[in-house]
Amino acid sequence: MPRTEVVIPFGSRSAPRDTLGRPLRDLRISVMDRCNFRCPYCMPRETFHEKYRFLGSHERLSFDEIVRLTRLFAQLGVRKLRLTGGEPLLRANLADLIGDMTAIPGIEDIALTTNGVLLGKYAAELKAAGLKRITVSLDSLDPDVFARMSGGFGGVAEVLNGIEHARRAGLEPIKVNAVVQRGVNDHTALDLVDRFRGTGVIVRFIEYMDVGNRNEWRQDLVVPSKELAARISERWPLEPLEREYRGEVAERYGFADGMGEVGFISSVTQPFCGDCSRARLSSDGVIYTCLFATHGTSLRDSLRSGASDEQILDLMRDVWLKRSDRYSELRATAPKEHGDERKVEMFYIGG
Repeated sequence: MPRTEVVIPFGSRSAPRDTLGRPLRDLRISVMDRCNFRCPYCMPRETFHEKYRFLGSHERLSFDEIVRLTRLFAQLGVRKLRLTGGEPLLRANLADLIGDMTAIPGIEDIALTTNGVLLGKYAAELKAAGLKRITVSLDSLDPDVFARMSGGFGGVAEVLNGIEHARRAGLEPIKVNAVVQRGVNDHTALDLVDRFRGTGVIVRFIEYMDVGNRNEWRQDLVVPSKELAARISERWPLEPLEREYRGEVAERYGFADGMGEVGFISSVTQPFCGDCSRARLSSDGVIYTCLFATHGTSLRDSLRSGASDEQILDLMRDVWLKRSDRYSELRATAPKEHGDERKVEMFYIGG
């Protein structure tokens, strides 16, 4: 497919489309590679121990560098930002960064993904700075299961407290993401639905994915979304909802009794690569064009070597024009050929 460009309303820049015709609309920015959890499917404790070397502060992008790159991404078509980690709330003065981002022309939405433990402390400050939405990772309400899936750090009560503070601050809609593993926490999935049904909080179940190289992923640990949806619907009948926008990763279902909705992110059994418009920026300034990427391109090196905005824009555009990623689709059709590639770790670029 030939490379094409389409003119976008904001600015004079054209919005590049990749080799499969997908535009660049969403940017996920990892502001911190560290985390205060050790979830086995992301940062297993055996590997990420006390002596593990994370990035030094000089290696991470500064807020000024992040803002500069975000302005350039906006010129290429990015409209939605999501701050991730690691755990983004471990980054000091994060509200200052959010405040600066709200002033960037073209940016329409800023969201944040967190494990929720520090949310009670920062929710009001984040909202005041301009954060619009929050997603909280919570894999189970059962204290023992939660401890197993968080690596023994944090507690359910702390996360629920964070969600309540986010609600009071007006960070809505609040979404709760749960990674589901067979034989680990799948038996507690309905508890999450029961807890948040009718509260305005949207629970989304994520199929256990083979992100990175250290989480010992196996196909038999995946609980297909269709199976989980059927179990939920037996207790609370569900009705499919329309997607809110092209490229939305979650399939949405509303409760037939009007008590809210639930979502399913099915990267393993129902790949959605065809509509993916997301780029990911690591905390040390590397751009990746897929969650399952095997390599990226450093923007930090260009920033710190004195490159002009035009030069960095050309680099960013070139990366996207050459993009051909569709890992989940390839995994589904030829798992043996695409299941053993060396991939970047999830904590490094966010989920």
